[in-house]
Amino acid sequence: MKEIVSVSLGSSKRDHSVEIELLGEQFQVSRRGTDGDFEKAKALLTSLDGTIDAIGLGGIDIYLYSGTRRYELQDGVKLRDTVKTTPIVDGSGLKNTLEPEAVRFLGKDPRFELSKKTVLMVSAVDRYGMAKAFSEAGSKTIFGDLIFALGVKVPVYTLDKLASLADELLPKFIKAPFDTLYPIGAEQDAEPDPKFSEFYEAADIIAGDFHYIRRYMPPDLKGKTIMTNTVTKNDVEQLTQRGVSFLVTTTPVYNGRSFGTNVLEAIFLVLIGKPWADITSDDYHDLLTRLDYQPTIRKLT
Repeated sequence: MKEIVSVSLGSSKRDHSVEIELLGEQFQVSRRGTDGDFEKAKALLTSLDGTIDAIGLGGIDIYLYSGTRRYELQDGVKLRDTVKTTPIVDGSGLKNTLEPEAVRFLGKDPRFELSKKTVLMVSAVDRYGMAKAFSEAGSKTIFGDLIFALGVKVPVYTLDKLASLADELLPKFIKAPFDTLYPIGAEQDAEPDPKFSEFYEAADIIAGDFHYIRRYMPPDLKGKTIMTNTVTKNDVEQLTQRGVSFLVTTTPVYNGRSFGTNVLEAIFLVLIGKPWADITSDDYHDLLTRLDYQPTIRKLT
């Protein structure tokens, strides 16, 4: 049996473990949160190194994107470089293949009519493929990178503007402590603060990282569609209570829980059997086709 572990900076309350079979291969898959403690994450990564088949790095990115440029997040690189032997991935390679396909899949469903929808992407620099796919589908887009990462109430409406801002700001912010940009540890369990509710109200579809979505979500999300992943049963209950109509998860649901893209990418790494640097989008596409993966669409209310 192959063993995959996701080491996350997120809350340990979200830990989960499953056994699954894919293409005749058995996998033991688990997620271990370190409650925002970088030293604990490093120690766990060191203890796993050389003992399992692949590691997913969760709750943090290694790479952020602005169109054609890729930036390395300093804290993500520090954690990655702790691991010397076992392959380690952050999900960014698969995101740019899986998530645009998920948007195109959604666009074929007459319930969603993407060309007539307004989409709030809470952060696009970590999901540039998804952001581009919504733009190509004709959706009106609101990119909330400045709002949700920096707390600055400045929405961005075009990919070109997003790319220019990212190229201007990311060289500075990739060196900042990650917890100044993203909720980690206990912050993920805090009560949502609805101070940016007008951007949720303006959107038909709210897409992107779930912790960013949850951080500022208002008590009323009636009729909205949420497109994300890494949701727990408790998260689904919160969204249902707020009146969300549809929940779309871009990664498969195993035993009631959708794991992060980093977990799926670690599994794919084992199935493809290549070094991560050698894997192409065609490799991911081929495997997604063989596995017949599609987004999970759940009607909540």
